[in-house]
Amino acid sequence: MIYVSRDSRFGTDAVLLANFAEPKRIDRIVDLCTGGGIIPLLWISGGCVGEKIYGVELQRECCELAARSIAENGDEDKFNVIEGDLRNISAYLPREKFSLVTCNPPYFAAGSGAANKSDSRMLARSELTCNSDDVCAAARYLLKYGGRLCVCQRPERITDVICAMRSNGIEPKRIRLVQQREGKEPWLVLIEGRRGGRPGVKFLPMLTVEGCDGKYSEQMREIYVRYGDESKWLDN
Repeated sequence: MIYVSRDSRFGTDAVLLANFAEPKRIDRIVDLCTGGGIIPLLWISGGCVGEKIYGVELQRECCELAARSIAENGDEDKFNVIEGDLRNISAYLPREKFSLVTCNPPYFAAGSGAANKSDSRMLARSELTCNSDDVCAAARYLLKYGGRLCVCQRPERITDVICAMRSNGIEPKRIRLVQQREGKEPWLVLIEGRRGGRPGVKFLPMLTVEGCDGKYSEQMREIYVRYGDESKWLDN
């Protein structure tokens, strides 16, 4: 059970980031901009992690939704949500104690992107309270040497993410582009960086969301099925 609201929902990008990050049972994890906790909740439902996960979220409504989902699923010993600002991460969590940080951040620079009448949705979509450098600075504080940061972003912002990673001592190591269907330009990029990693990046094969029939591709079906009953996800 995952609680959402009109202003706090999740999309395919969150599911793709959860899959891309590939957490291990020994990982100690922080999910920044966790929203309603979708990424940690997907991991738990898929049996992907054993250590406790911390989610950091600025908006109270999102934290309350995540708390309801945690209680409904009995996940209190696995997932804890912290209401706070990632720009002040040292106030909530210890330095260099985590092996994986994930973040589905705002995609649009402040003042750009489609206007949204909801303050909550605007904070989730636009860099009003954090940007790529803030995310990478928080990850640098949290990650131990060799730890991983996994983020998703719009392809046109890839330079911002790579520059922010490098300026914070996190070396980009894996990149995967996502297209809606064959022949379309990518709409999402998934990037993994490693704190203290050596230069050298690997580009993974393009991930295609839909087949020519408009239904989910086999790649997407495999990803969704990892997180529970196929009938709950693959209804198209």
